[in-house]
Amino acid sequence: MERELNERLRAGDRDAFGELFDAYGRAVHAYAVRLTGDRAVAEDVMSLTFLEAWKRRGKLRGEVCDVRAWLFGVATNVARNTSRAARRHRAAMARLPPPEPLPDVSDGVVRQLHDAARLAAVARAVRRLRQRDREVLALVVWSGLGYAEASVALGVPVGTVRSRLSRARHRLRLLVDEELGGEAADREQRAVSSGRPPRRAVKAGRESAG
Repeated sequence: MERELNERLRAGDRDAFGELFDAYGRAVHAYAVRLTGDRAVAEDVMSLTFLEAWKRRGKLRGEVCDVRAWLFGVATNVARNTSRAARRHRAAMARLPPPEPLPDVSDGVVRQLHDAARLAAVARAVRRLRQRDREVLALVVWSGLGYAEASVALGVPVGTVRSRLSRARHRLRLLVDEELGGEAADREQRAVSSGRPPRRAVKAGRESAG
């Protein structure tokens, strides 16, 4: 079935391209979200991925054995280029004069639940990972590719995929713990600033009273 789809794509069959998008569009978008941390940017990455796939459809003539892994590889390169463009944009913006300060409306924001705070800490930790560590996590852990498929997508040996994944998981655990630790310290500081006793002091007081 995949070989037949490849042949139709090589022939320029737009219906076949629609089938390809229907089959893998959501998976590519989810992968791009994990890589970029921005749904709007991920939409661009997904669109550019399929545009590039259409341009390079001639590679499906035997060079590509696994279409899904090939698409993720295209998406990886698109995301890298997008990240470089974003860095250049941020550097240019940093040279501009700072904007006028906006009024602080943070007091009106409802506090997030503990689970939401942990998810936010994980998201921040993922953004702090190196690009290639985010890529291997997004492919294997969150997109469900096997080591061999991720090897094709990243263009590296299977052994490299395994070692990168092990390092990325370890690094992510450390960063999440660091983010959560910093968040707890911030809560304590806000409590002190507002005149409320820190939670640890309240807990100690309860234990001594008991």
